[in-house]
Amino acid sequence: MNAHRLSFPADFLWGAATAAHQIEGNNINSDWWHREHHPETDLEEPSGDACDSYHRYREDIGLLAGLGLNTYRFSIEWARIEPEQGFVSRAAVDHYRRMVDACHDAGLTPMVTLHHFTVPRWVEALGAWGSRSMPDLFARYTEAVLPVVADGVEWVCTINEPNGIAYPGGTGVNPLKRAGVASGAFLTEQLFKAHQASRSILSSVPGVKSGWAVATQAYHVEPGCESVWRDYGYPRDEHFLELAKGDDFVGVQAYTRTFIGPEGPRGPAPDVEKTLTGWEYFPEAAAFGVRSAWRYAQPTPVLVTENGIATADDRRRIDYTADSLAALHECLTDGIDLRGYLHWSALDNYEWGSFRPTFGLIAVDRTSFRRTVKPSARWLGEVARNGRLDVRSDEGRA
Repeated sequence: MNAHRLSFPADFLWGAATAAHQIEGNNINSDWWHREHHPETDLEEPSGDACDSYHRYREDIGLLAGLGLNTYRFSIEWARIEPEQGFVSRAAVDHYRRMVDACHDAGLTPMVTLHHFTVPRWVEALGAWGSRSMPDLFARYTEAVLPVVADGVEWVCTINEPNGIAYPGGTGVNPLKRAGVASGAFLTEQLFKAHQASRSILSSVPGVKSGWAVATQAYHVEPGCESVWRDYGYPRDEHFLELAKGDDFVGVQAYTRTFIGPEGPRGPAPDVEKTLTGWEYFPEAAAFGVRSAWRYAQPTPVLVTENGIATADDRRRIDYTADSLAALHECLTDGIDLRGYLHWSALDNYEWGSFRPTFGLIAVDRTSFRRTVKPSARWLGEVARNGRLDVRSDEGRA
């Protein structure tokens, strides 16, 4: 048996990610809560208490730090900060600042996301991203949360998966519905204006690095279908990476790949391994996304802000993550400025309509909220502590 070690940079960010609506619980003033409880909802189940992380965040942070990770990416919930237009909840701002402080106390680097899919009900009533006022509203929201990031927060993600908002049917990463009847091109413009306005405000905070996180699809274009990709794939993926050129960083979020045929995207072949979300098992997705980001946005540094697998087989989670990290190490070897890897997700959480797809490194009992650390979490923590991935040539990993 031959073995070798893949070493990562000493300052590499090793972490896990979450999103407020998916873990906090009782996000009653958000558009998603309204959708979940609508009499004609299309969702399997509501988020309810979720993981009760609004009250248990210190426990979650402590678990991640204890594993050996050094970074925690979490989001601020706009509907808690500004539940009514013009009213900023001081208590909510203080809550998220306490989360930042808890990260520091535990030795974790906080990475803060300002917008992770959800908006307040009053924003939804105005048309959300379909409203021309949205960039200004988002800028004011950014100003409201400056106290959260004003001291000791280096990494701020303005908008999570803007391409999933502009083209919700195109990325395959979330079930968001497009705002009104606005076109993808118009929503892209809206999102980019909001992103730029937010970054301008964040630039007033010394030491803050800001960018957005793009859902990449590892497009595989079948022969003769390049024009189909240009019409379908480029606006939904690469264009958003291109728009990140000049930002402080760009986040890559990747899970699977998408084949482009004569009629556009097609689903995975019947005989390939699939995850609980129905996506093809494809560990190289993150590396594909990182290479695409570097191609379109360099010299902007790249972070893998989400990567993982929905599975009930934790051994496959380790397999997937190990192969993903090995492919990402090749990106580093090739000179790509890759700064870190954040696993999705820290917890088994609410996956936009159902708790069934389990992405978490940590299991959560739905009744007691008891956290149980999975073997995959301990494995990833060891990789992070050592700063290396041990690989066996016979099986691909140690």
